[in-house]
Amino acid sequence: MSELKPVFTVHELNEYIDLMLGFDPNLKDLAVEGELEAVKRHSSGHLYFTLKDEQASVNCVMFRQYVMGLRFLPKDGQRVRLVGRASLYQRDGRFQLMATGLMPKGDGSLYAAFAAYKEELKNRGWFDESLKKPIPFLPKAVGMVTSANGAAWRDVQNVIARRFPQMPLLLYPTAVQGEDAAEEIAKAIDLADSERRCDVLIVGRGGGSMEDLWAFNEPPVADAIHRCTIPVISAVGHETDVSISDFIADLRAPTPSAAAELAVPQWDALTASLQTTGERLKNALQNGIRRKRDRLDILFGDSVLLKLHRAIDQRRQTADELHTAMQRSAERSLEAQKHNLEREHERLRAYSPQQTLKRGFALVAKNRTVVSRAEDLALNDGVTIRFYDGTVRATVTGKEEA
Repeated sequence: MSELKPVFTVHELNEYIDLMLGFDPNLKDLAVEGELEAVKRHSSGHLYFTLKDEQASVNCVMFRQYVMGLRFLPKDGQRVRLVGRASLYQRDGRFQLMATGLMPKGDGSLYAAFAAYKEELKNRGWFDESLKKPIPFLPKAVGMVTSANGAAWRDVQNVIARRFPQMPLLLYPTAVQGEDAAEEIAKAIDLADSERRCDVLIVGRGGGSMEDLWAFNEPPVADAIHRCTIPVISAVGHETDVSISDFIADLRAPTPSAAAELAVPQWDALTASLQTTGERLKNALQNGIRRKRDRLDILFGDSVLLKLHRAIDQRRQTADELHTAMQRSAERSLEAQKHNLEREHERLRAYSPQQTLKRGFALVAKNRTVVSRAEDLALNDGVTIRFYDGTVRATVTGKEEA
């Protein structure tokens, strides 16, 4: 009689396959080279991306404790070598690579020069937190060093006009790439510092290749930011780009638009208060979860409790997805409350005395006392009549019954 084959549930099957991947010596410690695509840094600190070549692609995840050890910011289109292991995200049955290390490939002399200069400035102490100046909560004016024709300047104008329309915004125009760009950027920073017309300065440009952004890695720009007495926000390129100015500046923004948001508060005080409270709660929750995750990473070894450790990895990704959904729900709720407040404000304005007068009514007073009935007035009484746009004085010359 033939042996009965076991019948799995879907969960048991995915769990079994994940364990088999973990025990395979060729898949538990592997290196893969390819091109990065769809790089996304989650608010939890985890990094999600796709690794591809000309013929295939594979989903990848890198958890926060390994991301913190990276010496570069991964971005789309970059060739890298991934070190890690094969895994199955059990909830979706999705094959993926769990990265424990990433190294850039083919950056050439530019990346080597960047790394060497960064290490030199770090040894000088120019990156120390003690040197970072606080960004003022409500600046008197915001300055920006960038190209007058670039998208970065337009983005900053649009964001500040939306967040704080009354905020003065000053441009210090300069070239942002090319042979003389570094010297021009440095002179613009020095000019803004000497004029003292603004009390926060955004220095940056839109995205581009490493060569396009190179001016912000050169010594003239580094020196100018270091000696600037105005707090500087560095906003060079996109979120995954990194430059020397990011490390020296008092604050680094992932994009010029994000720098504008960091430079000025929201005009709507209630929304700002709700957002601040929400951020504090979110940060407290995330910090608590991170501490527990880091502790679990120390307690559980790969070989002794492999099954439990992998189950925790699965929960991490699920928690990220749930957190994203909760955050979107909270943002929609805040927006709805804001609209309700605006409608109530308009309704109250419609009932104000000034709006009533504007609709054609008038206010009659005798000896500074409001008169509401004709019988309270006698012939030849002097009265004042208040209209929407002013007040007139009159004398009662006749009376008629209603």
